[in-house]
Amino acid sequence: MNIEFNKNEDVNKQLVYELKIKLKKIYLGGGEKNAAKQKEKGKLLARERVSYLIDDGSDFLEIGAFTADGMYADQGGCPSAGVVCGIGYVSGRQCMIVANDATVKAGAWFPMTAKKNLRAQEIAMENRLPVIYLVDSAGVYLPMQDEIFPDKEHFGRMFRNNAIMSAEGIVQISAIMGACVAGGAYLPIMSDEAMIVDKTGSVFLAGSYLVKSAIGEEVDNETLGGATTHCEISGVTDYKHPNDEACLDSIRNIMSMLGAPLNAGFDRIKPAKPKEKEQELYGIIPENRDKQYEIMDIISRLVDNSEFEEYKQGYGQSIVCGLGRIDGWAVGIVANQRKVVKSKKGEMQFGGVIYSDSADKAARFIMNCNQKKIPLVFLQDVTGFMVGSRSEHGGIIKDGAKMVNAVANSVVPKFTIVIGNSYGAGNYAMCGKAYDPRLIYAWPTAKIAVMGGSQAAKTLLQIQEASLKAKGEVITAEKEAELLNEITDRYNSQTTPYYAASRLWVDGIIDPLETRKVISIGIEAANQSPITRKFNVGIIQT
Repeated sequence: MNIEFNKNEDVNKQLVYELKIKLKKIYLGGGEKNAAKQKEKGKLLARERVSYLIDDGSDFLEIGAFTADGMYADQGGCPSAGVVCGIGYVSGRQCMIVANDATVKAGAWFPMTAKKNLRAQEIAMENRLPVIYLVDSAGVYLPMQDEIFPDKEHFGRMFRNNAIMSAEGIVQISAIMGACVAGGAYLPIMSDEAMIVDKTGSVFLAGSYLVKSAIGEEVDNETLGGATTHCEISGVTDYKHPNDEACLDSIRNIMSMLGAPLNAGFDRIKPAKPKEKEQELYGIIPENRDKQYEIMDIISRLVDNSEFEEYKQGYGQSIVCGLGRIDGWAVGIVANQRKVVKSKKGEMQFGGVIYSDSADKAARFIMNCNQKKIPLVFLQDVTGFMVGSRSEHGGIIKDGAKMVNAVANSVVPKFTIVIGNSYGAGNYAMCGKAYDPRLIYAWPTAKIAVMGGSQAAKTLLQIQEASLKAKGEVITAEKEAELLNEITDRYNSQTTPYYAASRLWVDGIIDPLETRKVISIGIEAANQSPITRKFNVGIIQT
C-alpha cells in the first residue's frame, strides 16, 4: 500500500467532488423561482435550450461556467455571468453556442457578461466555428453601464465581431427567444439569419416605456417588435416559430445543410486509451503543492497507449518536451518537471523552475512543432524562472525571452492545462492566457498568481509594516503575526482556480479525467481553421 498515493487520491477526489457540487449550484442560474417564471411563459431555460439543440449523446464543452462566481455580491450575484457558452455539435457540426440565461437578472449584461461573450466569439473566430446565438436578454445592466458600454473590449465589440465574422465567412445564426433590446438588438440582426419565437420573442431599439417617454407614442411591445411585426411588416427577422422547440429544430435543419469546413491538416489516427490507468492521476498530484512528483507519470496517463517520444531527454530536464497522441491527434507536449533533477554538469535543479537549458530546449521544440504543423499542449506546474547571480550571469533573461518569443509567435494551435502552480513569468512562458491558447483549463489543484503565497505574503507584510511605521505605529511580534496571517489568507484566496475562472483567466475548471476530451475537442475545432500565417520569430536572443 502506498500511503502517500492514497492520501493524494483522497484529497484530489474530494476537490473534484467539490467542483461538481459548485457546478450544480451554478447550473441553477437565477434559482427555481426565476426558472418557474420562464416556464410560465412557455419558454425553455438556457441550459435546456442548449441540451435540446445539440446532438443526442454528444459532448458539450462549456466555456466560462464559473465566470463572475463570487462577484457582484451587491447586485445579488450573476451566476455564469448570465450566459451559457460552449462548443457543441449540431447536426454533426461543431459550433460555438451562446445562450442568454433569462433567470439571471432577465439576461442583462454585466461587465463579465461582455468579457465572456467576447471570449466565445474569439474562440469561434480563431477556429472558424459557426456561431449560434440564443438571445433572451434585457440588455445592458444600467447601474453598471459605465463598465460595459463604451470601451474597446465592452458591449459594442460584440457587434463589431458580428461584422468581422460575416466578412470572414463564419456562419452566424440567431434565435430571438425572449427580450432583445436596444444595442443588443443588433446582435441577431447582424447574424446571417435571424429567427424569432412568436409571442415570447421581441426585438426593438427601445421598448414601449421608453418610446412613450421619448416621443409620447403609446404602443405595446408585441406590436412594437414582436414576431408578426418583424416577420410580416418590417422584414427584420427571417423565420417565425410557434415555440422554442420548433425554433431550435429549424436551426438544426439549417446546420445540416452547411458546406464542409476547410481542413487544417492536423494528423489524427484511430484513438487509443492510455495503457496506464487514468484514474491514478488523482494519486499522483501531491496534496501539498510544494512536494515533488514525476511529470512523466502524468503524461503517460494522458497520451494514447502511454507512448511518448521525448525530445532531448537528458538536457534541460526541468521541462519535459516530446511528441505523443491524445485521442488520436498528434501533439507536442511541453510540461514542467516537478522533481529535483541533476544536470550532466552536476547542477541540482529544482522541480517546477525554468532554467536556461530547459528554456532553450523548449524554445527549440516549439519551433520544431511549428515546422511540422503539430498542435502544442502545455502542462503547467511552474514556479517561475531560476534567480540568483549564477542564473543571471548565465543569461537566464535571454533564454527566457527566447522561449517566450517562440510561444508568442507560434502559429500552430496551443492548448494549456494548469495542473498545479502557475506563477510569475512561468505562466507566460508556459502559454498562459496572455499568449493566446485556443483553450486554457485548470485542474482543481491549480494555483495562479504572480508568486507563491508565502513569498508574496512576506513581501506584502514588509510593505504594510513600512506604511504603518511611517504613521508612527509600533509593530509588536503579535501584531506582525496577525498581519501576516491576514495577508496570507487574502492572497491565497486570490490564487485559487475558482478566482481565476471567475475572471476568465482560464476557460474553466475540469476533472483531470476530462483533460483528454478537452484537448481533443479543441484540436478538432482548430482543424477547421487552416494556418495562413507563416511562422516567424523575428529577432530572437541567441
